[in-house]
Amino acid sequence: MNDPISRIESHIHRKAEKFRPALLTGIYVGALMIIVMLGALVAANRVPALDAYALERNAASYGAFVILFLVPVVLFLKRPRHMFLSAMVSWMMFVIAYNIAGLFFWNLFGVLRTPLEALVEGGLAYGILAAVSWVARTILQARRHSAAHHARAEVLPHR
Repeated sequence: MNDPISRIESHIHRKAEKFRPALLTGIYVGALMIIVMLGALVAANRVPALDAYALERNAASYGAFVILFLVPVVLFLKRPRHMFLSAMVSWMMFVIAYNIAGLFFWNLFGVLRTPLEALVEGGLAYGILAAVSWVARTILQARRHSAAHHARAEVLPHR
């Protein structure tokens, strides 16, 4: 049991189990983002009765999309690596589906953005949010450690 291969396999298994919730969240959120995107595209392009309510239809779509966009951020606010992993899994699923949707909805990329632009924008947004979360967590831990150090220093007598 102490051979190097079994130790490596054990280490990989522990790491995989550690990130499992982030992966599952990313898959679920990605699937929901795809459903919202397809629903919005179908409503905007294939249901002419909703054209009179275009502002409301688009606001509802954007609202649902923003809520889904923020799910990995809120769930993993104190774990930036999990946040970024979950967010990028969901975002990659969305971008792939968006690229495929461009085959069925003509001029989609001309009206909105290309899949590469969407990938870069989402990756940057999630990367910045994960970095801000990491910096905030580091600052809070440093303050907590500093406060504990000062409290302990006050209790100990000086010689």
